[in-house]
Amino acid sequence: MSEKYLVVGATGSIGSNLAEQLHAAGKEVHLVGRDEERIKSLSEKLNCKYTVSDVLENGFVEKIKSEINDIKGVAYCVGSIDLKPLRMVSEQDFTKCMKLNLYSAVDLIKGYQESLKKNKGSIVLFSTVAAQRGFTNHAIIASTKAAVEGLTVSLAAEFAPNIRVNCIAPSLTNSKIAEPMLKNKVLADGIAKAHPLKRLGEGKDSASLAKFLITEDSSWVTGQIIAVDGGRSKLS
Repeated sequence: MSEKYLVVGATGSIGSNLAEQLHAAGKEVHLVGRDEERIKSLSEKLNCKYTVSDVLENGFVEKIKSEINDIKGVAYCVGSIDLKPLRMVSEQDFTKCMKLNLYSAVDLIKGYQESLKKNKGSIVLFSTVAAQRGFTNHAIIASTKAAVEGLTVSLAAEFAPNIRVNCIAPSLTNSKIAEPMLKNKVLADGIAKAHPLKRLGEGKDSASLAKFLITEDSSWVTGQIIAVDGGRSKLS
């Protein structure tokens, strides 16, 4: 039986690039996303199966498991950009962001824990450079993704030696969710220049690391939060 990898958030910039890279490496991929048109198009391109599901909806794990129950690895490539000054932040803002980025990831991991344990599998989660660097108006997303980083190291300890758990912390990446910021060229250029490598991230940048972490290529790596951020977290 071939190794099967679950990519949740597969229509995003990072998720779609990861799916393509896994497919190119001869891995069997199952896509999960909420945009049926986009995920169907990607599945036809990669000749793989998919599930249309929204991680904010109750029962999403059961829906995915009804179509794929046995996996070697899962990448939770779901994210959001929730930027507000603190005076405008509500408890509902935090609740929705935590549900999307943390609670649903936990539910998914619990749903596939036994399968991943049996297959000596791997989990890849996603944080953000803002969890470690202070940026104005990032209280919601930075706090939530910091929780994802805490989850990563906790589960890596709890699941060892049977399941590896790692996390990628990108900086701003050219993607659909970043469009509202990046459509302003002056703003986009300014953000790019704030990185030592003087450009924004591309989906393939984080996807390449995710491919490494989710497969046996990284069989002695667990509990790591790794930045893919053009040097922004350490050098600027």
